[in-house]
Amino acid sequence: MGRLLMGVASGALLMGAGIYFYQGANEGDAGTQAGPSTTSSDAPLTVADAEAFVEGAEAEFREFGEFAARTAWVQNNFITHDTNWLLQRMGAQSTAMSVRYATEAGQYADLDLPASLERKLTALRAGITLPSPNDPAAAARMSELTTRMGSSYSSGLMEIDDEMVDHNELENIMRTSRDPEFLAHVWNGWREAYDPEAMAQDYSEMVEIANQGARDLGYDNLAQMWLSNYDMPADEMEAEVERLWGQVAPFYEELHCHVRSNLNELYGDEVQPATGAIRADLLGNMWAQGWGSLSDVAGVGSGESAYNLDDLLVNNGYTAHQMVEVAETFFTSLGLEPLPETFWERSLITQPRDRQVACHASAWNLDSVDDLRIKMCTLVNGTDFVTVHHELGHNFYQRAYNHQDLLFQTGANDGFHEAIGDFIALSVTPEYLVQIGLLNEADMPGADADLSLLMDTALDKIAFLPFAVMMDQWRWRVLRGEIQPDEYNSAWWELRNSYQGITPPVERPADAFDPGSKYHIANNVPYLRYFLSHILQFQFHQAACEMAGWEGPLHRCSIYGNEEVGERFNAMMELGASQPWPDALEAFTGTRQMDGSAITAYFQPLMDHLREENEGRSCGW
Repeated sequence: MGRLLMGVASGALLMGAGIYFYQGANEGDAGTQAGPSTTSSDAPLTVADAEAFVEGAEAEFREFGEFAARTAWVQNNFITHDTNWLLQRMGAQSTAMSVRYATEAGQYADLDLPASLERKLTALRAGITLPSPNDPAAAARMSELTTRMGSSYSSGLMEIDDEMVDHNELENIMRTSRDPEFLAHVWNGWREAYDPEAMAQDYSEMVEIANQGARDLGYDNLAQMWLSNYDMPADEMEAEVERLWGQVAPFYEELHCHVRSNLNELYGDEVQPATGAIRADLLGNMWAQGWGSLSDVAGVGSGESAYNLDDLLVNNGYTAHQMVEVAETFFTSLGLEPLPETFWERSLITQPRDRQVACHASAWNLDSVDDLRIKMCTLVNGTDFVTVHHELGHNFYQRAYNHQDLLFQTGANDGFHEAIGDFIALSVTPEYLVQIGLLNEADMPGADADLSLLMDTALDKIAFLPFAVMMDQWRWRVLRGEIQPDEYNSAWWELRNSYQGITPPVERPADAFDPGSKYHIANNVPYLRYFLSHILQFQFHQAACEMAGWEGPLHRCSIYGNEEVGERFNAMMELGASQPWPDALEAFTGTRQMDGSAITAYFQPLMDHLREENEGRSCGW
């Protein structure tokens, strides 16, 4: 989104799979404040009036923001009836105030304003994730719906072997099991655990309220409003997404063909046919969004992988806390200052045994200065080792721009925020693992293992791309009225088949709401940022490796310890959203356009191998 986004349910925006926290704000009860009056109704508006209005907005947001953030933090870490009530009330207040400011910002649209002031007014007007109509009752109802959906997701449980299991453990089962019957049972059980019929009804009502809120702010619908946050018209941004997807889709099709063939060999035709779509529950992930746990099934190359990151962490006695410490060390090796001591005192790094918490990983700045934290039910495995690098990327970005005016304290666009940590994680190479003592130098894989290493990355990164596009394609169509409530689930699977080439393991009933099985649907977190982040992180990586003078294969490059790269990296982060995102991109990479060609360069050896291997197979679906 690239703006300060005032949230809906919590007065916050939780920017999800490794998401970050933003404060919303208000004072008093929803609808009881008239808002700052900066002009007389009879006097012509001036630039000075706009400046005073924005100054008042930023002051109010900052004043209430810390209270809003701490309310959301407590609810996420102690999910009870009472904390849900607190979150719901605070969210209604925040939403009402955000809508009030957004409405008033529109009156300055015809003034000739300085660029910086214009950006702030655009942020106020277009930066609300779910705008309710300017009506206290509608704001309260919106908050009730969103809080209920989020709580239903976080507290959903499934019975396995006489024990109630939450989604965190169910996700682990999906990663590790190779029993197709059990996988189908777990896959289906999670999609019944959060009361899908009730969630679908809540979602439908929420869409109606949010679309009316968007219309009240001058947009045709909420989809147009979301897409207007990228420094270009909404229709051009949607076309840009399809252009970027078109650059990388051929590689995904080759990967899909290879993985399907290997699954067919493992399970046989009755479970996974050799042609057509792939059964979703066989891909090692609850949503088939990342296939990294299939490295034992889908591996390639002449040399066997010299190490398993899960095993390295366990065998070296790593704890969850130590994994976070190592991730912090990567950033400090670039010359960035360490995280404050309060980070270690206040973060939630492992799952408590005595209460329900929102386990979905997230990064927070609770005071817009340096009360930085992560909230994560960290497990000692390779996936979470990468995830903690991602989360700390949000924290270091938050701190880098904390000197900016409040409305500029966000990423250049929302894809930047997600890309920062993942860009660092691309440097988690064998060379880096040797540097930090996780891998013995004698066990460093040679060039014959490069295809295997690239496949491990592709199973996570390339497999994710169509899922990330599909998620918001579904939502944009719902928000535009192209998909009606009785078509929610069928349209979801049509898109999943079209973009990803996957199919459900069991027949889906008419009243299913499979979109709600994903955190970002139940909690209304826009998903386009994750697709953009996957494009940007490879651009960042390629540019950083060129700065560092790296001459080997791009996938072997690590910038660990390079302070020159760190200096330019921090300079980009410090801009926040004070400049259009092409300016920030150019400051680090030298180019003003997002481009998937860096992905092609990174994976070219694997792409060539897969094309050769897939000759004679019936690829596609």
